[in-house]
Amino acid sequence: MSEPRSVAILGAGMAGAAAARGLAEAGLSVAVFDKGRAVGGRMATRRCGSLQFDHGAQFMRAHGPAFAARLAEWGQRGIVAPWAGAARWVGIPDMTAPVRALLAGLPAASGVTITRVRRTGAGWHLDTATGTTHGPFDAVALTCPAPQVKALLDASGFALPTVEAATYAPCWSLMVAAPGAASEALIEPREDPVGLIALDASKPGRPGGLRLTIHATAAWSRVHLEEPHETIVAALLAGAERDLGIVLHPTHAEAHRWRYAQVDHPLGVPSLYDPALRLGAAGDWCLGGRIEAAYDSGAALAGSILADLGTAA
Repeated sequence: MSEPRSVAILGAGMAGAAAARGLAEAGLSVAVFDKGRAVGGRMATRRCGSLQFDHGAQFMRAHGPAFAARLAEWGQRGIVAPWAGAARWVGIPDMTAPVRALLAGLPAASGVTITRVRRTGAGWHLDTATGTTHGPFDAVALTCPAPQVKALLDASGFALPTVEAATYAPCWSLMVAAPGAASEALIEPREDPVGLIALDASKPGRPGGLRLTIHATAAWSRVHLEEPHETIVAALLAGAERDLGIVLHPTHAEAHRWRYAQVDHPLGVPSLYDPALRLGAAGDWCLGGRIEAAYDSGAALAGSILADLGTAA
């Protein structure tokens, strides 16, 4: 019997995980690579000793049937649960759980930076920052943020039309632990500097205590993007105290900069794929700044690759 067709997926966020699961279920061989410390992408959780913060995406919603069905399945398995009303769902025990569920049993390597993709004959090879090479693969799927997709393609001598048209807004995120209690699970002041304040302990399956994730507004984050972390901590802490009407006495305060946080201008297409090159890309930047959009885009790219390569059945 011939070996199944193989696909390299660069990016282990929701789009990459959805693409990997769709391809694997059709019988193709997949290999997932991500430069981060763990899978999940912007569905991220930071642990600092006994503390835990969902410092990236705070929740998911379903607008279409495909993601609604996936959320229902995850809910039955205890991977997600409702939170803070308005049809919001969160992962259990953290926001990376849905991505880990999609990637379960599949080869996914974290901490691997791909610096170039090379096409040799009909196959693809991936060069890493440490000098190693992976491949050959029959197709490559790029599921990182659009500016990173374009940078990698430029470095590799390839292009996918319109990638550069997708733009992002940045976001500073502040993780705070303090004595005391907060009553509201989620507030969204949307008044500089604070866009959102989430009480992590209010989410199902989380440790107790007053732990807040504070997201800055996009406009404020743009202006202050390159400022020192200590300046960001002070400004967002003051803003949160203003919006909460309490004085916080942090035992832990840590800022994280998301350079590509929220999609400003999506492409308006499900995904990109060049069958001549067997090279494609997907992400929330294709359809809109939602976790569901990333899932749908990854699934669409898997469909395009399967239509080209065929299934293993």
